[in-house]
Amino acid sequence: MDRSDEHRYAAARERWEATTLRETLARQPERAPRFSTISDLEVDRLYGPEVLASRDPLRDLGFPGEYPYTRGIHATMYRGRLWTMRMFAGFGTAEDTNARFRYLLEQGQTGLSVAFDMPTLMGYDSDHPRALGEVGREGVAIDTVEDMDILFRGIPLDRVTTSMTINAPANILLAMYVAVAQSRGVDPRALGGTIQNDMLKEFIAQKEWIVPPRPSIRLIQDILVYCTREVPRWNTISISGYHIREAGATAAQELAFTLADGIAYVEAGREAGLEVDAFAPRLSFFFDIHSDFFEEVAKLRAARRMWARIMRERFGAQDPRSWMLRTHAQTAGVSLTAQQPLNNIARTAIQALAAVLGGVQSLHTNSMDETYALPTEEAVTVALRTQQIIAHETGVASTVDPLGGSYFLEALTDRIEAEASAYIRKIDEMGGMLAAIERGYPMREIAEASYRYQQQLERKEKIVVGVNEFAQPEAVPIPVLRVDPDVERRQVERLRRVRAARDQAAARRALDALRRVTEQGGNTMYAIVDAVRARVTMGEICDVFRAVYGEYREQAIL
Repeated sequence: MDRSDEHRYAAARERWEATTLRETLARQPERAPRFSTISDLEVDRLYGPEVLASRDPLRDLGFPGEYPYTRGIHATMYRGRLWTMRMFAGFGTAEDTNARFRYLLEQGQTGLSVAFDMPTLMGYDSDHPRALGEVGREGVAIDTVEDMDILFRGIPLDRVTTSMTINAPANILLAMYVAVAQSRGVDPRALGGTIQNDMLKEFIAQKEWIVPPRPSIRLIQDILVYCTREVPRWNTISISGYHIREAGATAAQELAFTLADGIAYVEAGREAGLEVDAFAPRLSFFFDIHSDFFEEVAKLRAARRMWARIMRERFGAQDPRSWMLRTHAQTAGVSLTAQQPLNNIARTAIQALAAVLGGVQSLHTNSMDETYALPTEEAVTVALRTQQIIAHETGVASTVDPLGGSYFLEALTDRIEAEASAYIRKIDEMGGMLAAIERGYPMREIAEASYRYQQQLERKEKIVVGVNEFAQPEAVPIPVLRVDPDVERRQVERLRRVRAARDQAAARRALDALRRVTEQGGNTMYAIVDAVRARVTMGEICDVFRAVYGEYREQAIL
């Protein structure tokens, strides 16, 4: 608007507030004295053109596929290709999960995503005492390269992209995947996929680690260098806000801490001797999509704009691919309720729609029964169909950034960016994210945000349908997936057969070589690939890192 238009609008709004609005409020007061997002950002009654008065549309919004990517990283977005429908799956043995993969691909899923069990996530073999009772329970058990081969049996690794939600032992699972591909004649340079490999968010939120933070970053540097040279299509880190948000963070905290982690990984790559543009295009992101619809769309748009500016202005990246924030998303597991679980279908659909309107590149939709157990086949099919309905029946994929220009959305995008930027500045003042983690800063901020939200629930300032309002006295049972108790015995038997049948001298040489390169500070990835080929187990490899670097014990944060 020009100045005369601004004056006309201001006068018209003042008239509206004095007449129509005042009369309406006199007849019917508003439902609450204050309205806010799930993250407690205050929401005004009305947003108008004044929101855009200080905005430069070319500088702040631009065009899809161009810097700063606020409106999307591709010029045509879903008009050209739909997002990847990548359902998170894994339970029991490799055979069990392979069957679920095949089922999902038959139902129209377009990418694979592997969930691992707790022993695998923590770097223990299935016969370790700490694995007792946990094998195959919350994901698939992977101990050796034999398991990895079975997991992807019949699946063309050079034609499907695979995401692996694995962090502390990410280097080992990647090495197994590479070894399996090579055994099938697939060049590692043809492999596409992602390992999460985000240890900073583990120390912040998810708490699955092996060695302390600084050696963890050292191992991530090895992966960055190895993949840049040997597996160039592989996304080396999925910088993950999902678990930060699930721990109780606000949307702005999730965005800030995730991008601050990303900054730390870019700095680590440069310290390892890599040029920014050699590895930054293979960094990807992973965000949680919660139930506050507009807040989530705004968060994703702000994330793209912030990352583009960080990479170009802070790190001097020249390749436009380094500026692009490519992201997977998952609907909010923490929003699912055990009470009235069918309501979770509606929650997931709304969250998935927000993810699509926010411009994600791939998406997992949670199943209605995941508060009870891993999803049944029926529940996961409904979750996948939710994405397919959004893609093919709603029309939202027919235009790029359909909510762009909404006064409310643009104001919220700016607000979330401002709050996240303030957090990043504070983390920079502390010396970066690693130093902030060592001081317990992000953990305290998340704990305080979670406590505030819980108070709002208890005061019914925020409503969760079926929980603190509209509750039902009796629960209605639903079918639940039960993992066969015999899974653990079968997995342990296979592990012991592999150990007994391998060339023991070759396995010892491979472990000794890995220990030497770890102690000497060399790149461990090549030695890990050799070790898994020699049928060294994941737990044996992790024990080398425990011996050299020590095990991490978290300090209490008060």
